[in-house]
Amino acid sequence: MKALPSLSNTNTIFRKELRSYFNSAVAYVVIVVFLAIVGWVYTSSMFLINVASLRLMFEWIPLVFLFVVPAITMRLLAEEKKAGTIELLTTKPIYDWEIVAGKFFAAWILIGVALLPTLIYYITIAFLGDIDNGPVIGGYIGLLLMAGVYIAVGLLASSLTENQIVAFIVGLLLMFALFLMDKVLIFIPEFMISVVEYLGIDFHFSNIARGVIDTRDVVYFLSVLGFSLYLSVVSLGRRKW
Repeated sequence: MKALPSLSNTNTIFRKELRSYFNSAVAYVVIVVFLAIVGWVYTSSMFLINVASLRLMFEWIPLVFLFVVPAITMRLLAEEKKAGTIELLTTKPIYDWEIVAGKFFAAWILIGVALLPTLIYYITIAFLGDIDNGPVIGGYIGLLLMAGVYIAVGLLASSLTENQIVAFIVGLLLMFALFLMDKVLIFIPEFMISVVEYLGIDFHFSNIARGVIDTRDVVYFLSVLGFSLYLSVVSLGRRKW
């Protein structure tokens, strides 16, 4: 008989997963590659285009997320299932949602750590002249929310298979589909345009990145994130059927 749900179980998995990132090369490779790409975009906009702004960086990071996030999430459940450790984990007094939540927050914190050094670019621009803080704050909030959705989707992909490469590809395709939604509106029947546009993650990120936090955008991010995590829990529970 399992014990009642406990945050301590989620916290234990969270700390274990976060340690596994930093005890291997995964976290360091992800952070270095991420910062290298973002740094290149930032320096290009400043020195080549002669624009002291974070706008280009906020436009590029969502594209970088499409490849970085699946690389982080592909192993979260697929590796456990392939190694058989997921069965060992679930024999303990712990619920599936605690496993999913712990792994989700570990990956989310890793993305947050990767974003943290980019504040140097903000500080640099602030020293060079006046900067509108609204879009900067909105941009970072939007990036964290977008990363949360992508991680939840990546977890779902990882829960569907034992193969990490398959999990990466499925996660990438699902995230790319969300990213493209508001960019294919010319091919969509007119009566469906508003629905398809609302489903596009970049549409909501762009709204928040302008510095306006609209409840409709926040509800979108939290709804897709929560639904994806719920499906991950259901998928993880299939082994009991």
